[in-house]
Amino acid sequence: MATAAILGVLGATKASLDESQSALAGYGSACVEWGNDDVAFMGKRDDGESPLHIDHDAGLVAMADARIDDRDALCDMLGVSLAERTEIADVELILRAFAKWGADCPRHLLGDYAFCVWDIAKRVLFCARDHIGARPLYYAVADGRFVFASAVEAVLAAPGVPDALDETMVATHLGSIMVSDTRTFFRAVRKLPPGHALTVEAGRPFDPTGTPRLKRHWFPDHAPLSAPASDDAVREQCLELLQRSVRDRLRGGLVGAHVSGGLDSSSVAVLAAQELRNQGRPPPVAFTWLPDLESAPPQPAYAQEYALVDAVCAQEGLQTCHGALTPEIVLTLLQLDGALPNVLVHINEEIVQRQAQAHGVQVLLSGWGGDECVSFSGRGHWPWLLLSGRWRKLAAECRAQDSPAWRFLGSVGVELIAPSLFQRLRWLREGRSNPKRRWLVNPEFARRTKPLTASSRRAIGVRSIQMALLRTGHLAERMEGWAASGGRRGIEYRYPLLDRRLLEFALGLPPEQFSRGNERRRLMRNALRTALPPEVRWHPSKRDPARSDATFDAVCAALPEIQAQLAARPPRRAKYVDMRTLGKCLADPAEYHARPGPVMRALGFLDFGRAPEGQ
Repeated sequence: MATAAILGVLGATKASLDESQSALAGYGSACVEWGNDDVAFMGKRDDGESPLHIDHDAGLVAMADARIDDRDALCDMLGVSLAERTEIADVELILRAFAKWGADCPRHLLGDYAFCVWDIAKRVLFCARDHIGARPLYYAVADGRFVFASAVEAVLAAPGVPDALDETMVATHLGSIMVSDTRTFFRAVRKLPPGHALTVEAGRPFDPTGTPRLKRHWFPDHAPLSAPASDDAVREQCLELLQRSVRDRLRGGLVGAHVSGGLDSSSVAVLAAQELRNQGRPPPVAFTWLPDLESAPPQPAYAQEYALVDAVCAQEGLQTCHGALTPEIVLTLLQLDGALPNVLVHINEEIVQRQAQAHGVQVLLSGWGGDECVSFSGRGHWPWLLLSGRWRKLAAECRAQDSPAWRFLGSVGVELIAPSLFQRLRWLREGRSNPKRRWLVNPEFARRTKPLTASSRRAIGVRSIQMALLRTGHLAERMEGWAASGGRRGIEYRYPLLDRRLLEFALGLPPEQFSRGNERRRLMRNALRTALPPEVRWHPSKRDPARSDATFDAVCAALPEIQAQLAARPPRRAKYVDMRTLGKCLADPAEYHARPGPVMRALGFLDFGRAPEGQ
């Protein structure tokens, strides 16, 4: 299997796809097209499986970038014969599901997907995106046409779609870490939110300022509460779901896996190695963000970081791939005109993708998303016990601690005030005593533009905090970026810890399964108690000094060239940034080190190498 790129225009013919098609260069050489007087579709994929399927009898056409899981159960519901199951493509399963359930079909589909179905007779286009947003889908309404694609640039390349920036999103991006699940940097281009579907009717006037008929199909807050069960029963069920979610994501070619030495990535890599051995296939190639020891002189502070990765790879016999981050890689990614908002993450992943491509890896497993649900720390449980009057349970938690009672009660207090406290500390670190003053944003631009603001509602309790984390949009933001960059290298990212079955299971558990006494992240640790090396399973910290120091050194080495490029040809987008303050940070590595996030967000947004307007 491989990542597909899909593109379509409602209200145009196939000839209108020519300009957009070039924007999908790199997604594969195999291209399929279909169209009539109402709609035009184009898809690209390189593994021989077509992203397009036509059911002439039903009068339906589907285009999909998808991997459908639990196929046997779905085939049973759809009446697919045993003889057909091994050969039937995922896009055909989607089309059959739509023929059976219509707009409710996403509720019956497990996996990662972004797809559209065109009903020829009714002249209605239906689009849907998976529950968590592992596959992106962007769209725009312009000149009486509805354009959709896997990539923003393909939508922008369609005739009539303007590339004017959405200044609200620019202000939001430069001034905070908040993201939107519907908006992009471009005013005309929107994202279909994760867990949503939309319907567009041909011939019906499009409202450029509005949104097509959106409908949510996945509701994490509807996950049912689990019936009382013993710890062993919960552990066994969790392990079974973890194994199934990993197994479903091994279809396709050579498999690779992130291995950071942390609980999430290590769990995925170990389970994948065990399942691949059972299938008689080679184990996953292990990719780490840690630099190779030749480019990162060994230091005592780094020893444990490397030891954790080595423990996982030695246990499963995995080949470990390290990489050396260079200033050239930093500059390459900063010249992508804001396509990768979280540049610091993509800098490290760029090395992984280059190595994965060189090894011929087509499937890359990631532990991304574990912290938010299945390996959640249990944060918020103690304050919930306090505020809900469950003081006996709180006292029992206090007695179970190794530390004094005053320290435990202090931890409860910190969890209660942590959100506002951390926000204030961030403002102070960035030199912003006034939270309304947005650091690194051009003052004049800041005065006339109001950024998006996060909900002020405070989440208390394990389930409430998990829900809040799933709603922030940061999960989909990273997956959208990795899907775009990986797709152009023939690499498909998969996220076992964000499997819908696993998420709904974890969301239904009582809080004690995540935090009890001194045990945090206990659900995942109990489930993997015989699979992981003990030092990995019980490692308490998420700090990664070897990776972060190597990133800092590479960025600092690139700062002089960045300054030179900014001085030689000021970017068109410079009018949105406080370039004077940014210049000070670029001139002094200590200034950059104090504020790496805001600096890299500003640099990633600026369009390097482009002539200013009027030149």
